[in-house]
Amino acid sequence: MIRVLTALLLVPLVVVVNFHAPGWLVGVVFTLVALLCLREFFDMAERLRLQPFRVVGYGAAAVLILARDLPHPAFFVTLAAVLLVLSLQPGRSLDLCLGSVSATLLGVIYIGGSVALAREIHGLNPHWLFFVLLVNWVGDSAAYYVGRAIGRRPLASRISPNKTWEGTLASAFLGSAAAVAYLSYVPLDVRALEAALLGLGVNVAGQLGDLVESGLKRSAGVKDSGSLLPGHGGILDRLDGLLFAFPAAYLVLSRL
Repeated sequence: MIRVLTALLLVPLVVVVNFHAPGWLVGVVFTLVALLCLREFFDMAERLRLQPFRVVGYGAAAVLILARDLPHPAFFVTLAAVLLVLSLQPGRSLDLCLGSVSATLLGVIYIGGSVALAREIHGLNPHWLFFVLLVNWVGDSAAYYVGRAIGRRPLASRISPNKTWEGTLASAFLGSAAAVAYLSYVPLDVRALEAALLGLGVNVAGQLGDLVESGLKRSAGVKDSGSLLPGHGGILDRLDGLLFAFPAAYLVLSRL
C-alpha cells in the first residue's frame, strides 16, 4: 500500500514538470534527481571502502545535464585527468586510487549521462519522455505484481532472487501494450508496429538496468540504495531501469 501511495503522489508531480514546467526548471529538477541518485551511488561505493570524489562528481554530472548540448569527449578526458591528479593528494589512500577514480567516473556517466539524455529526449518532445517513463512504470508494475502472483521460474537468482521469468514476460508484454496505446493517442505519427517494437526495446533496456542496479547493491551488501521513497527504497532504486531506458530510447529517437 505504501508503495502505491508513494507512486500516486509522485506521478502527478512528474506529469506537471514534464508538460508544464519551463525548460530551465526541467533542467533543475533533472539535476536534483540525478544528484540524489549519485549520492546513493557514492554511498554504495564507500561501503566497498572506495573514496569517490563527491564534489567533482556532482559538479560534472550537473554540467552534463545543464549543458545546452551534450559535452564533447574532451570533457570526459579532462574529468578523468582531474580525478587522477586529485587521487594523488595527501591523505588519500593510493591503494584505492584506481577504484575511487573509476567509481566517480562510472557514477557521472551512468547517472549524469543518462539523465542528460533524458533532458535531450524532453527537448525532442515532452511526449517522448513521458512515453519512456510510462513504459517503464507499466513494466515495473507488471513485473512486480505478476511475479508475486504467479512467478515460479527465477530469472537471475544470483542477482535478484525475487525476479521471475513470468514477471519479466508480463513486463515486456504490458510495457509494449502501453507503448502502442500511448503513441496511438498522442500526435507523434508512429505506427502500431513501430510503437510496439520501440516499447519492447525500451522495456528490455529498463529491465536490464534494473538487474544491473540489483547487482551493484548486492556487491555493496545493501538491500536498497537509500530510504527516501517509502515502499520503493532510494531514488536510484526507482530510476534504475530508466538509466538504461533513456540511452536506448535516445539512440532511436535522435535518428527519427
